[in-house]
Amino acid sequence: MGAKGILKELEKEVAAINQALVDNLQSHVPLISEVGRHILLSGGKRIRPLLFLLAARMCGCNSPDLPAFSTIFEYLHAATLLHDDVVDAAAVRRGRSTANTIWGNQAVILVGDFLLSKALSLAVTTDRLRVLKVLAQTTTLMAEGEILQLLHTNNLQLTEEGYLEVINRKTAILMSAACQIGAILGDVPPQQEEALTQFGLNLGITFQVVDDILDFTGDAREMGKPIGNDLKEGRITLPVIHALAQATPQDRARLQEMAHNLKPEMVQELRDLLQKYGSLDRARALAREYTLKAQANLEDLPPGPEKDYFRAFTEELLDRTY
Repeated sequence: MGAKGILKELEKEVAAINQALVDNLQSHVPLISEVGRHILLSGGKRIRPLLFLLAARMCGCNSPDLPAFSTIFEYLHAATLLHDDVVDAAAVRRGRSTANTIWGNQAVILVGDFLLSKALSLAVTTDRLRVLKVLAQTTTLMAEGEILQLLHTNNLQLTEEGYLEVINRKTAILMSAACQIGAILGDVPPQQEEALTQFGLNLGITFQVVDDILDFTGDAREMGKPIGNDLKEGRITLPVIHALAQATPQDRARLQEMAHNLKPEMVQELRDLLQKYGSLDRARALAREYTLKAQANLEDLPPGPEKDYFRAFTEELLDRTY
């Protein structure tokens, strides 16, 4: 079952999530709804809220409030995207103009802050202190990840360990929290909660590593952004880290030159160098490694449709092309 199969099976859940996103975005300040709709309704697979819904259901929680609670994770994700685009001075996301190019940096940063506070307000309505503790820790780690990424801008000395530290905090921790909070709402034993927490973490690492591969190998129209965009914005990801470590002095110098000033006409040469040193294959191998870890985490979870969906997610996120 690929992504289309999963989303077809879960289209009622996705529709409920989308409706809750709109309902919870109401504000007496029209600009908030306008910018919020732009970032939230411009696409996206709703992976984080779906992980939460499936985890909660797997753990025996079937509250009618689950779609509303699930928006916590999409609002947090959207807030980071808005702030990212300002930090990166990005002009395109998902094939559309970024919010900062339309409304300006100040407005977009403040709307990102609103989405963050909205997520925390919704978390309070779960009436669970542990939910708030997990989210507080998660948002702290996410902020650290953003700052680490900023500190590593154009850092060609970045190691694989340093890279994993960034993506763990920046991407994986929110997927992990979505799964863990679903488990908390289901009051499951610690072993099951830990299995779901680790499942989300490993799935999140897979997701980001594949994203970083696609930055070099994807189709610009499908991706909704130029190929090599991450490198152009100074983000040094695993394929480049690996290639720099393996390359001859001459090729390393060329890679460094392209990293500092990547132009569209250089993209194919860059791909060829990454291919030459097996750097894309190294990244794919790491993604597969974390997919297998996520699948192993599922062994500690009870059988049922949710477990089948989770397994399908692991396969789809590894094989996705956008």
